[in-house]
Amino acid sequence: MPLSLVQFRRADGVRQVAAYHDGVAHVVNGFGTTLELARAAITAGHGLAEAVAAAGEGDIVDLATVELLAPIDHPDDAHLLMTGTGLTHLGSAEGRDQMHRKAAENPDPTDSMKMFLMGVEGGKPATGQTGVQPEWFFKGDGSQLVAPGRPIASPAFALDAGEEPEIAGIYLIGGDGSPVRLGFALGNEFSDHVTERGNYLWLAHSKLRQAALGPELLVGPLPHDVRGTSRIVRDGATIWEKPFLSGEANMSHSIANLEHHHFKYGLFRRPGDLHVHFFGTATLSFSEGVLTEPGDVFEIEAAPFRLPVRNPIAIADPEPVTVRAL
Repeated sequence: MPLSLVQFRRADGVRQVAAYHDGVAHVVNGFGTTLELARAAITAGHGLAEAVAAAGEGDIVDLATVELLAPIDHPDDAHLLMTGTGLTHLGSAEGRDQMHRKAAENPDPTDSMKMFLMGVEGGKPATGQTGVQPEWFFKGDGSQLVAPGRPIASPAFALDAGEEPEIAGIYLIGGDGSPVRLGFALGNEFSDHVTERGNYLWLAHSKLRQAALGPELLVGPLPHDVRGTSRIVRDGATIWEKPFLSGEANMSHSIANLEHHHFKYGLFRRPGDLHVHFFGTATLSFSEGVLTEPGDVFEIEAAPFRLPVRNPIAIADPEPVTVRAL
């Protein structure tokens, strides 16, 4: 079984990291956060698995009895950036194309479909070559990252509260400015699809939302073919459920190409920063006419992750904004 890292908080408030493999979670001795462990691994010049082995396994922890945290975080929210790429999965353009075509009432290929086809043709370049750049968006900083089980808050002004089941790459920028991939997490890249449907140029607005990660940081490579299930539960009953696919076998871009086009910008290579980068999806309940409600619960699960992403929907209080001139 693959190795995962899980951050949790004990009943006494103390934070710890557990190494989760073979169905058992052991405390990683001497480390309170995944970030501390990753920094130690980089300093020692080896990987996270080796860092866990060097630290030694402590007590067994029952993950069902502790408060699970996001698998990565930073003590200063400004030093964790959440971003993503869209139209990266085979089939991902269909819902977007229908949305934008209807808005434009134009039979010609939409910009979204053109972008998707560019990825199909040039998103998986040969080793050492650079492929076509994907669609890219910014979601926010660490303050927008929602922990397992906690409500995902949709802004009071939002027009929709929709799930996006995705894989996210987790990165730490080393002291020399080099991005280091720590692993992968299962996530919900929460978005406002009604706003996006109004005008594709509002995509940037629709993505400035919270996002959730499951408890696990998967150490090592992501399987080539990832298969999972996304569902919405209302009052204890499943109102929508559908399988979703990820992994490079189901993507129009390679992960290396997505990483290149994110980290080619120097401002994303600031030493010490963390990055949570969502790779995209092809499965949305919104595309099938589902309207979510406050209290609905998003559930996303996929092997090799053993713990699901599960978060209820909440509506944030209105926040009046007044701009004052000096």
